[in-house]
Amino acid sequence: MSEGQNGADHQQWRAPDAAAPVPPPAPTDPSSPTAPPPAGYTYLPPTPVAPPTVTAGAPGWTPPPKPGLIPLRPLTLGDILGGSFRVLRRNPRATFGVSLVLQAIVTVVTIVVVGLVTWSVLSRVDFSTTEDAETIANGAPFLIGLSALVPVSLSVVVGALLQGIVVLEVSRAALGEKQNAGQLFRRFRGRIGALIGWSALITGAVLVAVGILVGLIVLFVATLGTAGIVLAVLLGLLGLAGGAVLYFWLGTKLSLVPSAIVLERLSIRAAVRRSWTLTRGFFWRTLGIELLVAVILNFATQIASVPLSFLSPLIVGIVDPNGQGGPTTIAITIGIGVLSLVLALVVGAIVAVVQAAATALIYIDLRIRTEGLDLELARVVEARQAGEELPDPFLPSATA
Repeated sequence: MSEGQNGADHQQWRAPDAAAPVPPPAPTDPSSPTAPPPAGYTYLPPTPVAPPTVTAGAPGWTPPPKPGLIPLRPLTLGDILGGSFRVLRRNPRATFGVSLVLQAIVTVVTIVVVGLVTWSVLSRVDFSTTEDAETIANGAPFLIGLSALVPVSLSVVVGALLQGIVVLEVSRAALGEKQNAGQLFRRFRGRIGALIGWSALITGAVLVAVGILVGLIVLFVATLGTAGIVLAVLLGLLGLAGGAVLYFWLGTKLSLVPSAIVLERLSIRAAVRRSWTLTRGFFWRTLGIELLVAVILNFATQIASVPLSFLSPLIVGIVDPNGQGGPTTIAITIGIGVLSLVLALVVGAIVAVVQAAATALIYIDLRIRTEGLDLELARVVEARQAGEELPDPFLPSATA
C-alpha cells in the first residue's frame, strides 16, 4: 500500500464514540442572512417547550383567601346564597336567637294590644243599646286599625335592630371573626337612632302614598257616582302598577342604606347617596338576587307550613268526627294554634336573618367590584395574623 493511500485511510478513520466531523462551509457571502455557520460551529435544533400551565396548588397561583364566611374576591350568586344561610349556622345565637326573641316580642305585643282593643270593642257592643251598638260596631274597624299602629311601630324598631346586628355579623364573619350578640350590639349602639329613623321614614312614605291613593278613590266614588266608580277602579289599577314599579326601583336602589349606616357610620342622607352610587350599573343584578332570595324563602315557608295545615283538620276530624266541639276538640284546636304560632315565629326568624344577610353580602360584593374592598380585607387579615391591628376596613377612610 502506498504512503499516500495509508495517510488518506488514517485521516478517514475515527473512534467509534467520536463526533462526526463538521463539513467545511460552502463558499458564500458571509453577510448573507442565509449563510451557514462558521467553521467549528455546531448547530443544535431548538427543543420544543410546552406552554406553562397554571393549576390550583402549583407555584405561582394562589387561590383567593377565605378567612371566614366568604372568599375575598367578587362574589358569585352561589357565594351570596350560600353565605346568607351559613350566617345562621356559623353564629346561631347572635343571629337566629336574637331574631327569634325580637319576633316573639312583636308577636306578644300584637296579640296583647290588638286583642285587648278588640275584646273591649266587642264587650261594649254586647252591653250597649241597639243604637249605641251600631255606632260602636261602625267605629270598631278604625279603633282596631289604630291599635295595630303600636305593633307596627314596634316592628319597625325591631327590624332596624335585627338588620344592624345581622349586617355587623356578616362584616365580622367576612374577616373570620365570631362575636356574640352583646359585642355586636355594642358595635352598632350609636347607629340605632339612624336605623330607626330610616325605617320610620320608609314606613311613613308608604303610608302617606297609600293614604293619598285611598283618599282619592273614596273621593271619586262619593262625588262622581257611577263615573267615579270607573275612575276609582282605573286609579286603583294605575296606583298598583305604579306602586309596584316604584317599589322595585326605589327598593333596589335604596336597599343598601342600612348597611352603609351601620358599617360606614354615615348619616341617613349620606347613606342614601352611597346606596344609590353603589347600585349604579348593578341594578338588575341586585334586583335579581334579592328577588331570587325572596322566592326561595317564600317557597321554603310554604313547604314548612303545608304539613301542619294538612294534618290539623285530619286530627280534629279523627278526634271529633261528629263536630260536637267538646273539651278535647277545643284543647287540640288550641294546641294546633299554639304550634302554628311557634312554627311561624321560627320560620319568620330564619327568613329575617337570611334576607338581611343577603343584602349585606350584596353590599360587600358591590364594594369589592367598585372599590377593591377585597384587597383591603385581605390586608387586614394578613396584618392580624402577624399581630398587627389595622383600622376597620369597612369605614370610608380605610378604602379611600
